[in-house]
Amino acid sequence: MAGLLAGCSDGERKAVPALPKRICWNVFASSDVVPILPAGDRADVYHRPFALVDDLDSVTCTLAIDGAPSFQAIATRRGFEDQIDWSPMDEADPQPINVGKKGIIWDSGAAAYFVCEPSKGPNSPGKYIDLHIAAGNVSNEAKLPSVLPPLMKQFVAFAQRELKCDASSGD
Repeated sequence: MAGLLAGCSDGERKAVPALPKRICWNVFASSDVVPILPAGDRADVYHRPFALVDDLDSVTCTLAIDGAPSFQAIATRRGFEDQIDWSPMDEADPQPINVGKKGIIWDSGAAAYFVCEPSKGPNSPGKYIDLHIAAGNVSNEAKLPSVLPPLMKQFVAFAQRELKCDASSGD
């Protein structure tokens, strides 16, 4: 029986699996994301090209560890500013962060948005970019408040550059 118990013990601590140097459209340095990732054996990154062509078009990048989504970056194009709805995060008591036109952070993620092209009227959609970062199976939740705001700043800067938006319109 002792042999069976010894065989089942885990003497080694797992680490975060090897990642490419940059992830999610090359926005984030893996070394910046690792502090909030869980340990595991395998990491996979999934995303389509970063392009938001129509109102309510969305693109997601998912970093999965052992098949479970562990980090996601999501960008959605909205036609009107009032379409940006973060009320589902209200229960998580979000705190403001100084990113984009408005930014928030909560216990498992962050969001920010910026104006790429303002709406010219109620029947004339603009271009509002709603960005989210979600962290799943976080290894150390205490690190989220220091890790997520800089990642969101990088994401906003990338989206503004990639979508050819004037950076001053997003602040």
